[in-house]
Parts: sequence; C-alpha cells; structure tokens
Amino acid sequence: MITLTYADHIAHTERQVTLLRSLLTSDTDLTATVPTCPDWTLEELVRHVGGALRWAALLVSERATGNIPDEQVPLLDGPAERGDAAALDTWFGESGRLLAEALRAAAPDTPVWSWYQDHTAGFWARRMCNELAVHRADAALAAGRPYEVAPEVAADTIEEWLEIVRFAQQDPDDKDAAELRRGGLTLHLHATDAPAGLDAEWLIELADGGLAWRREHTKADVALRGPLAEVMMAFHRRQAPDAGGLDVLGDRRLLDFWLERTKWG
Repeated sequence: MITLTYADHIAHTERQVTLLRSLLTSDTDLTATVPTCPDWTLEELVRHVGGALRWAALLVSERATGNIPDEQVPLLDGPAERGDAAALDTWFGESGRLLAEALRAAAPDTPVWSWYQDHTAGFWARRMCNELAVHRADAALAAGRPYEVAPEVAADTIEEWLEIVRFAQQDPDDKDAAELRRGGLTLHLHATDAPAGLDAEWLIELADGGLAWRREHTKADVALRGPLAEVMMAFHRRQAPDAGGLDVLGDRRLLDFWLERTKWG
C-alpha cells in the first residue's frame, strides 16, 4: 500500500496545477459548459479552483484559527478581464505557487483551521491535491482533452472521500449521509490496473453504526470494476459507472443510491 506524504501532496499539487494550465491555451473555449458541473463554464471552474487554492494558501500562511471570509482573500475571483486565457493562466499559476509556498513554510502538523476534524496544514495539502485531481477531470472533459492522473493520487482521492462521507455522518442534519446507514450493505471498488505496491481495492460497508471500509478483494452486494482512473472518476460522479472500461457487477441500484447521496463535491 502506497501512502502519500506531506511532501508528496505538495509535489502532486504543483504537477496538477501545471497540467490544468496546459488546458488554458489560446484556442481553448473558456465558455464551454463543464459537463459534470453544468452550472459552470470552463473559465468559471478554473476561477473556482484557483480561488480555493488562494483561500487555502492564506489559511496556512496565516496559521488561521478560524475561517477566513472570501472578501479577505486577495484576488480570490481571478483576473478582472473575462475570456482572457493568458491572464487566467497566469493567475491560476500564481494561485498554485502561493499554496505550495505556504505549505512548504509549514509542517504537516502545523495547526490550521479547517472545516474538518483534522486542523493541520497536512489536511490542506491533501485536500487541495485531491480537489485539483477531481476538478482537473472536469476541466479536461469541458476542453475535450484526455485526462490522466497518477495512480497513487487517484487512490488517495477515493480514500479521502470515504473519510469525508464518514465525517458527514456525524452531522445529525445531514440527511443524505444518514441514509447511508444501510444495515451493512456493501460496495466493492476494484481497480484492475493498479501498479505494484498500490492496493487499490476497497470493501465499503454501509453499516448502521457509520461508514466502514477496508482494502480487500472480496464479494459485495455491488462491485465497480475497471481501470483505476475510471473507477476514481465514476466514484466522484465524473463519468457513468458503466461507461468506458468499467463494469458494474451486482445490485446497480445500491451503487446509484450511494452516488446520489455523496454528490457534495
């Protein structure tokens, strides 16, 4: 099993900033609708992600003890000129640089406010790395370009999302998360192309006491099987579970039930 370190998350964040910037060429249609986030154009998606990078960078650099409002984040919304791919690219690159510098100036256990139970710089390194991985898929789909992701990052996005869903179940007002207590029904995610050393299978139990999972190859009520990048995209609702190289084995309704109730991101 490969575990990403704090330095790994920073390095992968920088690589993904570069990969997303490669989509922002002069012939890119910034007004293209993002198929997986249809309320956004490609430009609006990039501005959202870049703003999130800047917000996280400020939280870490300030060692924030509470949330920082949007209006206090410099250039959160991006360049004033709309439709300018070069200006958007420069701004987005600067957003990534600010986050990487803030994270490198901190340690993984440096106290920093977060909306999650982990209040450290390490949380933000991982969260923004995985935020980029998923939204970069959105951007590639909108731009009509291929999408690739490092296997260890794809696996980490799945593991982190399971942790976030379990955290959401602690909120008594979160009805979707509460409905995932299903008497122990199980889902199995199975990546067929994981490299040596990367354990990319999960048995997910929708237990009444809260979500549980372990990395194991075993039978389940429903299984999602295929290449890791496609499993990751389907798990994050970026492609249909039975599209491309994916197979759904067993109770498809249970998989749909899960996906419908984990659509926050």
